[in-house]
Amino acid sequence: MVVNTSKREKKEKYDQKLCRLLDEYSQVLIVAADNVGSTQVQNIRKGLRGESVVLMGKNTMMKRSIRLHAENTNNEAIRNLIPLLVGNVGLIFTKGDLKEVREEVAKYKVGAPARVGLIAPIDVVVPPGNTGLDPSQTSFFQVLNIPTKINKGTVEIITPVELIKKGDKVGSSEAALLSKLGIRPFSYGLVVLSVYDSGSVFSPEVLDLTEDDLVEKFANGVSMAASLSLAISYPTLAAAPHMFVNAYKNALAVAVASDYSFPQAEKVKEYLKDPSKFAVAVAAAAPASGAANQEKVEEREEPKELVEESEEEDLVAGLFD
Repeated sequence: MVVNTSKREKKEKYDQKLCRLLDEYSQVLIVAADNVGSTQVQNIRKGLRGESVVLMGKNTMMKRSIRLHAENTNNEAIRNLIPLLVGNVGLIFTKGDLKEVREEVAKYKVGAPARVGLIAPIDVVVPPGNTGLDPSQTSFFQVLNIPTKINKGTVEIITPVELIKKGDKVGSSEAALLSKLGIRPFSYGLVVLSVYDSGSVFSPEVLDLTEDDLVEKFANGVSMAASLSLAISYPTLAAAPHMFVNAYKNALAVAVASDYSFPQAEKVKEYLKDPSKFAVAVAAAAPASGAANQEKVEEREEPKELVEESEEEDLVAGLFD
């Protein structure tokens, strides 16, 4: 009976803590905690202390607390957390910058040996070189088809060998060899799976977007909206400038093809009646541009002349030293 009371009290305290955090924080990182030890979690808690709180627990307890709290507070937004609580996951409540918190969590990855039966998260490549093992250990290398040679009484690997591929299970031979070589190929830590922010849920990749990325995506969206509006002849703010320009072109084409005219079309009609004016305009523009270019050339050559004059002055002065 005492044990049951103790368990009930722990559940109540956990429920109260989770509900308090849901009320206090609007940002939550949902993190995977596979192969992460308790000491590692404690270090992460210390590193985030002050602006973030790490909460681990059973998924069923967390789902129940969130569901009841949503009913009691009429805060339906927090229900979006429930579908995310799948697998070995935890919650990081924070008031800080989400990207900075994620980077801080990533600092606490710890190297781990390749244990038998684990699914390899990365490719494992054994580098060439001296292993420090005596020739009696060559059986491990022969089983795994790793080319070796005996050099100065020790086994030496000749070429790099891809021992384990990502997604494969670690076998007993691979685990034993990596242990003998002192290689800890894997590293584990809390991995951010999803981000919750005031009811919205999105992928952690969104945190890597910069202002330039957002401006580029916005510009692409405006361009697509303008293209669609022009294609269906539906006026929008994005398409309005293009529509005005196209309308002006159409009005200008009508004026040129008929006796109808308006002030903006008079100059175009004048040029079309006397094409030689095009040549006059170009000829008038050419000397102006030529003069400007000549001025630029003179400006560039002026420092050179000054240098030459100073050199001559130094030479003359040297004759009387």
